[in-house]
Amino acid sequence: MKILRNLIYFMILSGLVSGNLLSQEPAVIKIDFDRKIGAIDPNIYGAFVEPIRTVVYGTIYDPSSPLADEKGFRKDLIELIRELKIPVLRWPGGNYVSGYNWEDGIGPKELRPARKDLAWNQIESNQMGTDEYVKLCNLLGSENFICINAGTGTLDQARHWVEYCNVEKGTYYSDLRRKYGSEKPFNVKYWALGNEIDGPWQMGQKNAEDYCKFALEAAKLMQLVDKNIKLIASGASNYKPDNGWIDWNDYVLQQMVGKIDYLSVHRYATEALSGDRNFSGMMSLGLDVDKKIDMVKALIEKAMLKSGSKRPVYISFDEWSGGGNNLTGSLMVAQHLNSFIRHADIVKMANITMLSSLVGNSPDGDFRNALFQSFYLYSNNCHGTSLDVYTSCEKYSNNIFKDIPYLDVTAVLNDSAKMLVVNVINKHETKAIPADIVLQTGDFTGNVKTYEVNGKTTTSSNTKTEEAVSINANEIKFKGNVIHYSFPAHSFTQLEIPIK
Repeated sequence: MKILRNLIYFMILSGLVSGNLLSQEPAVIKIDFDRKIGAIDPNIYGAFVEPIRTVVYGTIYDPSSPLADEKGFRKDLIELIRELKIPVLRWPGGNYVSGYNWEDGIGPKELRPARKDLAWNQIESNQMGTDEYVKLCNLLGSENFICINAGTGTLDQARHWVEYCNVEKGTYYSDLRRKYGSEKPFNVKYWALGNEIDGPWQMGQKNAEDYCKFALEAAKLMQLVDKNIKLIASGASNYKPDNGWIDWNDYVLQQMVGKIDYLSVHRYATEALSGDRNFSGMMSLGLDVDKKIDMVKALIEKAMLKSGSKRPVYISFDEWSGGGNNLTGSLMVAQHLNSFIRHADIVKMANITMLSSLVGNSPDGDFRNALFQSFYLYSNNCHGTSLDVYTSCEKYSNNIFKDIPYLDVTAVLNDSAKMLVVNVINKHETKAIPADIVLQTGDFTGNVKTYEVNGKTTTSSNTKTEEAVSINANEIKFKGNVIHYSFPAHSFTQLEIPIK
C-alpha cells in the first residue's frame, strides 16, 4: 500500500495524473446583498425583427398559413413568444432600414409598392409596415422601438414618421394614420437614429462627423414633434483590428451627449473567433461582450464628465446573437444575459437577433428551441437588483483570452418576490464542477429550486417532436448559509433561493 501511495505521489509530481486528482477543492461563489451593481432594466430581455428572407414573411407574418390569425400573424409563434415576456421589440433594421422609406409600408396593402431591398438582395412587399408592426407589439405585450433611416433617409422622413405614430390628430400624417384605421396614436417611445452607419456594408454610410450632423438635426426635429421620446444614437459596429470603433463611439458621444438617452452597441461575438466555432472558444465569448461594454461605459463617463450634462446615457445592446440553434447557442444566450446583468448599471436595453430565432419554426406549428430555454429562465425570473458576485474556480486560456473562468455567475436580488436568483454557466465541455455557494448576508433555510438547461452533447438541438435541450427542474435542501452544488458539464443552471 505504501508503495502504491508513493507511486501516485510521484505521478502527481511528474504531471502524469490529470488535474482532476489535484482539483478536489470545490469552486467558491460568494454573494453579499450589500454589494449592489444596479437595478436590472427589463428591457435587456428585448428582441429585434428585420425582414431578412423568412424572418418576417412566412415565419412571423404569413396570412396564407392555416395557423395565422385574422391579421396574418402566426398564432403558434405569438403564443410561444408571449411566454418569454419580451418587453421591447426593435424594428425594421438592421441594414434593411438604411434604404427603407416608411411611407411604402402604410395604407391599403394592395396599393403598397414592392421594392428592391439592396441590403439583402430581395424584393420587399411592404405588407408588414408600421401599423402591422405596432399590432405585433400589441399582441406580444412589447414596447415599440423604431429605427429610422439615417442612410438614404431624410430629416423630413424622420419627423413625419414620429408624427404618423405619436400625434393624436389634426396634422397631415396623424390624420393619415386615422384614415388607415388607427385612431389612437401609437406612442412609440424608443427611436434609434439610424443603424450601423459606420459600416461600409451600410447604404448611406457616413463618417462620424457627417453622422452626428444628421443625427443631431433629426433628434431635434423628432423631439419637436414629441418631446417624450427616447433616442438611441448609432454606436460603432465596424470592429477592425485598428480599434477605430472606439474613436467612432468617443466622437459620437462627445457630440451628442445631452441630446440622446442611449448609445447602441452591436456585437456578434463569434466574429472574435475568426470562423473557429469550437465549444471552448464559444464559451470564452462572454468576456468579449464584457470588454465591449466596459469600454463603452468608460467613454460614456468621459463624455458626461467633459460636458457636464445631467441627462444620463445608457447602453442599448440592440443587436446580439446566440450564434447557433443548439445547446452551445443556448449557453451563448446565457453568457450574453449574464453580461448584461453584470453591467445592469449601464446596459438598460438589449435586443436579440432575431425574435424568430427564439422559437423553432415548422409548418405544423412552432416549438421551443434550444435558445428559448435559457432566454425563458432569464426573462421570467431575473428581475430586481444585480449583485456583484465573487467567483473562484478553475480557468483556461485560448488564443483570444487568458484566464477564462469555467463558471460564469451572476446573482439577482428580487426583494418584492423575496428571492435570490443565481445563474451559473458551466463552460467545461466534459467535467462537472462542484461549488460552494456562500451566502454572506441574509437568513436562509429551506429548499432551493434548481432549473438546469442541458443536453446530451453541446450540439444537441430541438425539433417539433424531440426536445433534446430542455429545462429540468429539481429541489435541494440546505441549512445555514452555504449551498453545496455540482454544476454538470456544458450546462446553465438557475437557482431560486427563498429569502426569509
